[in-house]
Amino acid sequence: MAAGRERRAKADTFTARCRMQWHRVRVALRRSAVDYFRGDGSDWVAFVGLLLTVPLLAAVTMANSVWCSPATLVLPIVAGGLLLRPASLLGLYATAATALIVESVRLGPYTEGPSRVTPGVVLVVAACGFFGLLTAQFRSRVGVPWRRGGTMLFDLRERIRVQSALPKLPPGWHHEMALRPAGGQSFSGDFVVAARTHGERTLEVVLTDVSGKGMDAASRALLLSGAFGGLLGSLPPHAFLTAANGYLLRQDWEEGFATSIHLVLDLDSGDYELYSAGHPPGLQLSSGSGRWEEKSADGPLLGVYDGAQFDSVKGSLRPGDVLMLFTDGLVETAERDIVEGIDRLTGEADRYVAGGFHGAAWHLIEAVAKDVNDDRALLLICREASAPSAR
Repeated sequence: MAAGRERRAKADTFTARCRMQWHRVRVALRRSAVDYFRGDGSDWVAFVGLLLTVPLLAAVTMANSVWCSPATLVLPIVAGGLLLRPASLLGLYATAATALIVESVRLGPYTEGPSRVTPGVVLVVAACGFFGLLTAQFRSRVGVPWRRGGTMLFDLRERIRVQSALPKLPPGWHHEMALRPAGGQSFSGDFVVAARTHGERTLEVVLTDVSGKGMDAASRALLLSGAFGGLLGSLPPHAFLTAANGYLLRQDWEEGFATSIHLVLDLDSGDYELYSAGHPPGLQLSSGSGRWEEKSADGPLLGVYDGAQFDSVKGSLRPGDVLMLFTDGLVETAERDIVEGIDRLTGEADRYVAGGFHGAAWHLIEAVAKDVNDDRALLLICREASAPSAR
């Protein structure tokens, strides 16, 4: 009896150890798979898989060269250029070259039609290998695996979009933002950061236009939007552009200037201050007169020289009034000066006075600057006619 219990105990212990080891193996395999698809692990899985396809394609070519020509060897070579590191890629190329030699010997020099290994086939495979190696070298220098490159760009675009989100306003207020990058790209040199400050009673918005456009300015716009978002609300309004100017000067970029406009709006009274750093003026629609008035503050470009002063202009949004902020790509082109562009913008905006400005920002960009090859941004802040107090 005692011996039987001892044997059962040993068997149970052995079974438990086997289960633990199997669990560890499964966890390791799962982590390896996750790391591979995230681009954090090595490329051995892709290398082994592509390496096995080379003799497989060679065998199928020699068995039926009409349906599987020797040129099919470019498929694993192209895939390797996207997935593998340069060292692994050279091993794959050597295997593909060996397969071509075997095919040419096996098929013979007198084979006719698409199944023949011609010098042209060799040149095509070699050219694909050369461009694949260039791609792999570029990815290796950048340090971004192909499997994660697109994901990283998507993540950057979403971060810019989230940072540009406008905070919710109390009843009686409406705001909307429309941004259209140059050339239909996903990235822009224009961005906006906004926050509710001073106990949620004040709305601060900063609209910035970084020098350059599209992808050329996207990296600087992303860096500046994060920095400006951290400064907003942490400093008194009159000190924000001064701090932003100092930050740009410290970056020491070749194209290191930007224009910016900073709105500080009291959501209780509708009073506001507008600070500008070389930015186009804001436009206010007065519900009483139905006219647009320019709100232009003084200040130099950001990132040009130290010790710059930024003076503000004050105003008030009464019920029914609208404030419009925009970047120069919307109103200024090589063929049209800014005065003509502002006249055209206000003329199109007058169409929305009677029905309200809900959804108007995007349509205004379409109407005024649809085909302009520059980044365009438009921000609308409306105080509704029956605006209650925000308290």
